[in-house]
Amino acid sequence: MVLWHPLKTPIDRKANGHKKLNAAPPLVLCCSFLILITLGALALKLPFATYEPISWIQSAFTATSAVTVTGLVVVDTGSVFTPFGQGVIALLIQLGGLGLMTFAVVTLMALGNKVGFIQKTVTKAAFNQTDTSTLVNTAKSVLLFALIVESVGIIILTLYWLPEMGLQKSFFHALFYTISAFNNAGFALSPNSLMQYVEDPVVNLTITCLFIIGGLGFTVLTDLYKSKRWAKLSPYSKLMLISTVIINVIALLLIYVIEYDNPKTLQPLSEIGKWLAAWFQAVTPRTAGFNTIAIEELKNASIALTMMLMFIGGGSLSTASGIKVVTFIVLILATYSYLRRDKGVTVLRREIDKDSVYKALALTVISAGVTWLAIFTLLVVEDAPFLDIAFEAVSALGTVGLSRGLTSSLSPLGEFIIMFLMFMGRIGPLTLAYFLASPRSKKLRYPSAQLSIG
Repeated sequence: MVLWHPLKTPIDRKANGHKKLNAAPPLVLCCSFLILITLGALALKLPFATYEPISWIQSAFTATSAVTVTGLVVVDTGSVFTPFGQGVIALLIQLGGLGLMTFAVVTLMALGNKVGFIQKTVTKAAFNQTDTSTLVNTAKSVLLFALIVESVGIIILTLYWLPEMGLQKSFFHALFYTISAFNNAGFALSPNSLMQYVEDPVVNLTITCLFIIGGLGFTVLTDLYKSKRWAKLSPYSKLMLISTVIINVIALLLIYVIEYDNPKTLQPLSEIGKWLAAWFQAVTPRTAGFNTIAIEELKNASIALTMMLMFIGGGSLSTASGIKVVTFIVLILATYSYLRRDKGVTVLRREIDKDSVYKALALTVISAGVTWLAIFTLLVVEDAPFLDIAFEAVSALGTVGLSRGLTSSLSPLGEFIIMFLMFMGRIGPLTLAYFLASPRSKKLRYPSAQLSIG
């Protein structure tokens, strides 16, 4: 018999009365990620994983950053870790980015086992979906599409770097950077990220295309593949695509104008280089984590814009984090509708249901509250400028990976706090989405009250 509890997975009782599983899907997901982080930390601590010994906290920090696809580092990935260690990091990024549940479902299918109700429930929480009947197809589509896109990226970068690095090195670099970019991780094999390619159109466009595609979300990409035409796309896909274009274009123009005369960022570059650098910096805060210009040299206005973009993030069911683009747009539309005294929130000739508006509000308020608490905590334990700490906290919670140079100088306690923020930034939205998707009706209603707002 299968018993159901609104906050727990089904309890499968056998004839002898023993329980097979009694855990909420968010707990299963958290434990899965913690196990992967632990295994990754152990692998990175192996003697042949590094050229020089690293501490346990450095190993754990790197593994956490990789699994949560953040990209913040306390040691240089290219010079400290051997090819084996770098391979472990790439594997952790791939597993963390695409999601453990995707691999679990595909593995069960490959072994000929049926995906059971419990597995579907856990996977549903990971994918933030309400229809369990489509989860298996979703898992297959996610994995297949990821492999196709990454294969294209690997081929392009391998061929481009071949004359400079040779076949073996160019292939490994292409593999590492493609996995890191598509999964919005931001890990690089150079201490200055991709700054040496600031005016290189091939590297700039290839890397940005990879993390933009990964950040759009597999719901949108699947819809594009099936629909083929704009008119047949779902309202969510249309809103996501339109919003992504508008946000990226506005960010591009603002970065270009703000940094145009900055001698430490855009000024020394050619005109094409200025546009490439502005484009890269405009789209990378959407949780990608790479940079082609020095983040600490950006003007304060650019830093404020970058923090806003990091907080927004990418799309649902994507390798990106943040509150998500559509969440941000729904709040703007709801505010606009209220100011106009409209009876409902509408977009693209569709009315957004109130439950979606409430969810967007709840997610944003909680994310903003956690961000403030993270900044406050770091200000207590770290002796660093406020702007550096605020930027670091937003970057960690958004699993972005950009930094103003604070990461490598953090105290051990500060490193633990950032590790916790990265973990919460990756797991938190999934857990919150699960509880928001579990409505509980109340039979008792109270009289309405008018409160003064504003």
